[in-house]
Amino acid sequence: MTRNIWLFTIALLVLSQAGHSRGVEATGEIDAKAAYARLSSLVGEWEAVTKTGKARVTYELIAGGTALSERETMDQMPPMQTVYHLDGNRLMLTHYCMAGNQPRLQATAFDESTGELGFEFLDVTNLASPSAGHMRNARLTLVDKNHLRSEWDFYDNGRKTTEVFNYVRIR
Repeated sequence: MTRNIWLFTIALLVLSQAGHSRGVEATGEIDAKAAYARLSSLVGEWEAVTKTGKARVTYELIAGGTALSERETMDQMPPMQTVYHLDGNRLMLTHYCMAGNQPRLQATAFDESTGELGFEFLDVTNLASPSAGHMRNARLTLVDKNHLRSEWDFYDNGRKTTEVFNYVRIR
């Protein structure tokens, strides 16, 4: 019986350590300050050619450099705004969408060597219903100082569509 208790205790310890490791991975702990510094290098104007026309995005540091504002305009669509900022050791974004809601995403992956930065859904304000269209995830790849790849996952009635933009710096 004592042997069984000992084996059970060891099994619990192993499982608790495995769960802890998965927890760190799941929270997506990243170097938020380094990611924000890399994002800040986007300040300027960018342009992409899409199947519906030109997309333009302008990045500007605001609030004494504590937030990065992204203003996106596309032919025949209303402008949208995304604001990136640090929240303690987290990098957050709030996307002010033409769908009329405001999803908040948290950076969960950052590879400084490739410039890849991934954001995952945290919550959303002003969502008409759980199935209403809204952004859920985003991936930015800062390819080099003049090229940016932006991917946004939009969910509507449980269906995902991904919008991909390949921007080139124009200023």
